[in-house]
Amino acid sequence: MQGLSASDSSSEKLNPSHQNIGAVQMRIKNANSHHDRHSQSKSMILSENMKVKEPVVEKEGYLLKAKIAEGGKKLRKNWSTSWIVLAGGKIEFYKESKQPALANLKAGYKPEWVDLCGANIEWTTEKSSRKNVFQITTISGNEFLLQSDIDFIILDWFHAIKNAIDRLPKQQSCTPRNLEFKLQRSSSSELLSSLSTESKEPKSEHRKSLIFRLNYSASDTNDRNRVKSRLKKFINRRPSLKTLQEKGLIKDQVFGSHLHLVCEHENSTVPLFVKRCIEAVEKRGLDVDGIYRVSGNLATIQKLRFVVNQEEKLNLDDSQWEDIHVVTGALKMFFRELPEPLFPYCFFEQFLEAIKNPDSNTQVKSIRRLVQKLPRPNRDTMKILFEHLKKIAAKESVNLMTTQSLGIVFGPTLLRPEKETGNMAVHMLYQNQIVELMLSEYNKIFSSEED
Repeated sequence: MQGLSASDSSSEKLNPSHQNIGAVQMRIKNANSHHDRHSQSKSMILSENMKVKEPVVEKEGYLLKAKIAEGGKKLRKNWSTSWIVLAGGKIEFYKESKQPALANLKAGYKPEWVDLCGANIEWTTEKSSRKNVFQITTISGNEFLLQSDIDFIILDWFHAIKNAIDRLPKQQSCTPRNLEFKLQRSSSSELLSSLSTESKEPKSEHRKSLIFRLNYSASDTNDRNRVKSRLKKFINRRPSLKTLQEKGLIKDQVFGSHLHLVCEHENSTVPLFVKRCIEAVEKRGLDVDGIYRVSGNLATIQKLRFVVNQEEKLNLDDSQWEDIHVVTGALKMFFRELPEPLFPYCFFEQFLEAIKNPDSNTQVKSIRRLVQKLPRPNRDTMKILFEHLKKIAAKESVNLMTTQSLGIVFGPTLLRPEKETGNMAVHMLYQNQIVELMLSEYNKIFSSEED
């Protein structure tokens, strides 16, 4: 009986511990289920955040690249050819063209990229002995040099990147955007690990800090909403471009404006800048070897472009424009930056059909008729330009610029399709031939006599 009582009493003593173990297991199970729900909600938030829209590619192509600073620390300059993609307010650098690079991405390859928010872009002649070099400096202290020997390619890139930077928020607004972008770019495993670390924190110790963070986040969201609302009101109230131009706050540009607008502004049919450049070249450049073929200093050309656009008094005889290749480079840039080329888009196919005709007399007559149909500013500017180029070709024994050479230089600049197709090489051949024919048969094409 005593043995039985002892066992009963021991079992009674054990029962409370069993009950405690059961209670602990229940609490662990409840905690785990709460953690599962928490993880589920977090994963749902992650899945929504991971649905990042692919940015629209604004420009891509090969350039020479050198990274010369990282975080403000200077690096050894090492030039390499990179496939560069401008999209979504950033630049990505690939070793190869975009298609192979995407395949590398799937295998875990991450390209080097630059956030353009708050970045600065400028031409430089001090950082490299190469020509056509511009520098990009980010707010994090990274510095990159980009270069191409081909003038119009590097110019297009410079303006594309500058326009992308101008569209982005200024430096003060860049930090939240960068943070958001980094969160979107982070891998799911990194985010999950950080979330799981948060979930393991003891609630009793970190509850106050969590409440503070939630309150801070809510107030931060309210501040951003207020800023957005003010920006919308400002944008709706801001004056139109036409109003600013009428008040004289924004002046009409010469470079990058439509030809007829420049002529209307100057009350002429040929832009004054074109006339001045032609006069300068004919005064001191007809005998220069490779005139129009040799490139001038791009930084000086950009300086001349700025002076012209600001309607400052222009004197091409000034010592700063003594290099005649700077003047010819600026003239080519003017025609290249026309929103619609000197040969209007709607005439492109007609000029191509005319040059394809095997009979030379028919070619001349067809092109002459097309020239007569052109708008007055286009026709008059074309006439004065080709008359000037004819004088250049007349000195080919000295300057080595034949009509064929001038056709190669000016063909793609003056005549191009509105949308590039797969026939680019064929188009370029015809573009060159059209300019060459118009120089050779200038008198017949531009004569005022009726057919």
